[in-house]
Amino acid sequence: MLDLCSSEVRDYIVDNVGAILDEANLSYVKWDMNRHITEGYSPGLENQGEFCHRYIMGLYDVLSRLFRPRAHILLESCSSGGNRFDLGMLCFSPQIWSSDDTDPVERLKIQTGLSYLYPLSVMGAHVSEAPHQQTLRATPLASRFHAACFGCLGYELDLKYLSPEEKKDIAEQIKFYKKYRRVLQYGTFSRVKTYKTNKVIWQSVSIDKKTAVTGFFQTLATAAESGDRLTVTGLTEGMYKIRTRPQRIYLERFGGLVNHILPVKLDPDGLVLHTANRIYSLNNCEEAYVCSDAALQAGLPLNNQFSGTGYNKNIRMLGDFGSDLYITEFVEKGEIIDG
Repeated sequence: MLDLCSSEVRDYIVDNVGAILDEANLSYVKWDMNRHITEGYSPGLENQGEFCHRYIMGLYDVLSRLFRPRAHILLESCSSGGNRFDLGMLCFSPQIWSSDDTDPVERLKIQTGLSYLYPLSVMGAHVSEAPHQQTLRATPLASRFHAACFGCLGYELDLKYLSPEEKKDIAEQIKFYKKYRRVLQYGTFSRVKTYKTNKVIWQSVSIDKKTAVTGFFQTLATAAESGDRLTVTGLTEGMYKIRTRPQRIYLERFGGLVNHILPVKLDPDGLVLHTANRIYSLNNCEEAYVCSDAALQAGLPLNNQFSGTGYNKNIRMLGDFGSDLYITEFVEKGEIIDG
């Protein structure tokens, strides 16, 4: 642990790290530190009670001298779990890694909590493997993306292990994120009041109040789930078109249920279905509506969820940890609505 209370130590760090940054011509730096100081002490201080304050002021001095002359470098700090997601760090680091816990169900709580104090544009959020390393929870790829896109999206996946369907899925996710990035990162974010204990609803509304992206998240599913409503607030007065972001349903999610619709019986863990899962997927229910901002504020009834009735293009297949993204866009005067 380096003594950042000491000016000599700070000078050494600035000189040596600065030389590396310049020599390597870097454009991004992740500044990580995962050790709590248990016995804080600096021989240069007369009053050791000042150590914690002096240490952090020393860190700010180092970061200021390193990165303010190098404004082209994006600095990402770390992390929420280490109590370093603070306003002082944001003076140097416009992006902070929210948590090593990337399970999207956990992230619903983590990012909700951070959103009370910080904008989405500073929250590092990644799509990672499932089952997740922190919880062993298996979650759909779509839900991992839907949670992560309400932040600074990234992926931490080994490409050589992804199926062709997953690669196509991720390419579509990135394309969607780029299209709506300004709404997601710089729009007005709010946590929509939910009417069920197994729902979390986030929304981000564009600056002109004519576009909204709503994340509709379900934690644990219930049998014969009652009707759901989509509520969108903060829009300018007028008519709107609403649609779901298309997403895939992977065959492996159905397990042995696939035998209910196949003309032959197959092993759910066998080679045939395993191979089919890599190269083929089903489309989840895609909803489309046109209504007023007043109707959206009151709550728009959504299609029913799966309740043991089989796959159907008009049935929302959420299950445990499923989710949907709804895009709400203003209908301009004279615009023709397809369908």
